[in-house]
Amino acid sequence: MKSFRKMLGDAGVAASIAVALAAGTPAHADVASSRLGEIVGVEKASPAEVGVADILGLNTTMFELYANAAKAFQKTIQAEHPIILGLFSGAGGRFLLYRPGMAPLEAPPVPIVYQLLKSVGHSTMALTEVVLPYLGSPNDRMWRGPLLAYRSRMQSALEGLDAAPMRDDWKPVSRAILENNIAFMDAALAANAISAELLEDFAKKQGPLLKKNIAWAAQTQVEHWMDVLAGWKAMIGKDWDKTYAASNTIYVARQNNVLFSVLAQFFAPEAINDRLMLIETISFTTTPDDMMEAMTRIIADRSVGAAFFGDYHLMDYELMGGDAREAVIAEDKKRDIPVNLPPLAPFGSHQWPTLITPGPGPKTLSDLP
Repeated sequence: MKSFRKMLGDAGVAASIAVALAAGTPAHADVASSRLGEIVGVEKASPAEVGVADILGLNTTMFELYANAAKAFQKTIQAEHPIILGLFSGAGGRFLLYRPGMAPLEAPPVPIVYQLLKSVGHSTMALTEVVLPYLGSPNDRMWRGPLLAYRSRMQSALEGLDAAPMRDDWKPVSRAILENNIAFMDAALAANAISAELLEDFAKKQGPLLKKNIAWAAQTQVEHWMDVLAGWKAMIGKDWDKTYAASNTIYVARQNNVLFSVLAQFFAPEAINDRLMLIETISFTTTPDDMMEAMTRIIADRSVGAAFFGDYHLMDYELMGGDAREAVIAEDKKRDIPVNLPPLAPFGSHQWPTLITPGPGPKTLSDLP
């Protein structure tokens, strides 16, 4: 009831103010001012605070104008250039072709055997994730429920393997992986414990088999997309030399990115970081619209860099990076610590946007024991 009466009271104040303002007499104006002061109050900002807000407002407005300009530029570039987007997906990727004046064309997906091989391989990885947290906790049995449930699914997958659309000479490896998974789970459940010895023996058995599944999945994926891009290049014809392309990646997939590597086989080396781009994201998947927006913004910014600083690719890089580098070197000197920075690379470098410096150590799965 108190809150209801307060609401009535507030409504009454508002009504009084409205009447006072409508009346327009000095007495009524005094009442209105008094009542307004009670419920509104006055907050004074300093000239410095106002100045800061006004200046920061320029940056906020810049992003609004930037977004509008990007939409216009996207229409322009799509009207003049073919564009290919290669997007990561759990099914081996998606490729879309945008041609001026035509509806987008999406390529057929990678054959389903790619997903089957990955799913079998991932089953071992997932199984390890279930038990690994409990390796150092012998009295913790929280893993038993998830393991029993996963064992049921593993058994169903094993029973369905013969009917799955997979090459007959690939099936024995997948079968062995699934059988080893089940044997490991049964041993852990029987012992009621996850031991380091059991896990180590399991890993030694699975490693060589997993390498084969991974290789076959990669071959399936690459062969499919190479066929697609070869067909698209022939379809686009003379306009290929003005075609843009981009693929997306998160950090772990940046090195040896499959989709970007396939695209690079159909573009000249000088197209890398120019018409062929690798766009980093924070999630495995992204939408075609987001990818298109990111790519066209990169291209649009290049004109700004050329207009103000005389370099077309300047805006592909951190604008303050060069000055910040000098500042880092100066701060290192002040603190008497060694400089730890990569060598300077020119704007518009066509080197691969991944680690390319050779050095010792294993570099592929086949390099590992």
